[in-house]
Amino acid sequence: MVTTNQKRRGIGHRKGEGLTLLGHKAEIASAPEAAVLERVPNDHPEIDYLARYTCPEFTSMCPITGQPDFAILVIDYVPDRWLLESKSLKLYLHAFRNHGAFHEACTIDIAKRIVGVIEPRWLRIGGYWYPRGGIPIDVFWQTGAPPKSLWLPDQGVAPYRARG
Repeated sequence: MVTTNQKRRGIGHRKGEGLTLLGHKAEIASAPEAAVLERVPNDHPEIDYLARYTCPEFTSMCPITGQPDFAILVIDYVPDRWLLESKSLKLYLHAFRNHGAFHEACTIDIAKRIVGVIEPRWLRIGGYWYPRGGIPIDVFWQTGAPPKSLWLPDQGVAPYRARG
């Protein structure tokens, strides 16, 4: 049964069914592998549209030096039956804070985990990493060609010139 308070907040029983993070107090996972990434049903699976998540303050650690690494992540996807639940994505990305991995591994691991959970029609990720040792590293990956009818805006992150 959907309560009056849930209706006011736009939360329906079907949408919230099975979610463990949204609407609940949640702890930050100690590692990405331990983080829960959740999905909700897509109300419009019959059309191709772009959903974008931008994480302007992504942080991980260098696996060799333990120094922090910073990036802007832009995740674009065309959903099929499932949408990515944003609170679980936020907590999943935060779990990388003390995780040691190279830029390429972080970026690709995030994309592959999302693909495994929501099975989108198409996904691309751009990892725009701030310089370490004077060299910015940008990592890009996509699952294939985007749908032909899709409006695909630029990811909006300039080539490195003191990003921000």
